[in-house]
Amino acid sequence: MKVAHLIMAYKNPHQVETLLKRLSHPHFHLYIHLDKKIDIKDYSHLAKMENVCFIKNRKLCNWGGFSFVKAITASVKEILGRSIHYDYINLLSGQDYPLKTNEYIYRFLCENNGTNFISFEEQVGSKWWAHARSRYEKFHFTDVNIKGRYIAQKVNNISSKRNFPLSINLYGCAVASWWTISCECAQYIIDYLEENKKLVKFMRYTWGADEFFYPTLIMNSPYSKLVVNDNMRYIEWETGKSNPKILKELDLLKLQQSKALFARKFDITTDPEIFNQLDNLIKKSKNEKYQFNNVSNGM
Repeated sequence: MKVAHLIMAYKNPHQVETLLKRLSHPHFHLYIHLDKKIDIKDYSHLAKMENVCFIKNRKLCNWGGFSFVKAITASVKEILGRSIHYDYINLLSGQDYPLKTNEYIYRFLCENNGTNFISFEEQVGSKWWAHARSRYEKFHFTDVNIKGRYIAQKVNNISSKRNFPLSINLYGCAVASWWTISCECAQYIIDYLEENKKLVKFMRYTWGADEFFYPTLIMNSPYSKLVVNDNMRYIEWETGKSNPKILKELDLLKLQQSKALFARKFDITTDPEIFNQLDNLIKKSKNEKYQFNNVSNGM
């Protein structure tokens, strides 16, 4: 079995290099999508590392814009188009880091091959969705490159609510951006989007779509029966903040006790020592008993 780790990066090349080194494994291939507005020269040396390469079809990403989803989708399509057969695509950011050994992660995926690991809330009765509905019901011009684009969003004061273009249930949550899915599921999504241009056109004017786009497509697909509602990430949000908490040495105990495979987010400029601390914890737990057999029945 082979795993393609897709790493979405835009800053801290040394931190990205630390992540790549940590994920070095004979059955792991590491793909870096570097935001197109970032100069690649500070990262180009990373392509010399074993099993590491850059996504060629780079996209310019705006925070909260659908451009980020488009970058992920284009990267997934590029990976699927390679001659190498992968069983999984694991989506990470350049500020993620493993909480388990590579061998543990590999065995986890081998023993649950075909299961898709995503996190979501159904729209009905969800507190998250009560606020998130505006992400598609209103016009958002985050990716529109015109002067005064945010002033233009005042059109929402006079326009009616936008209706989602497909008659399907929506799924998403604050941690749904990051997932691990089978390549069969990923190919289904790529094919689906090729056939539903209307959806892609509608999504251009949404905000924060990365937190509901992929879960919605997967949970309305034949692959919904192969989903565990857990993306196997440790992510901590602070009340009122628009980004996850930066994890530091003070969080080590929580990270050590977590059953998640990965955590986010970390910042090497804030706490450079956390990576060594995590590596030490992982080394101590390398003989940890494997606990996650047959989790595909856990939904």
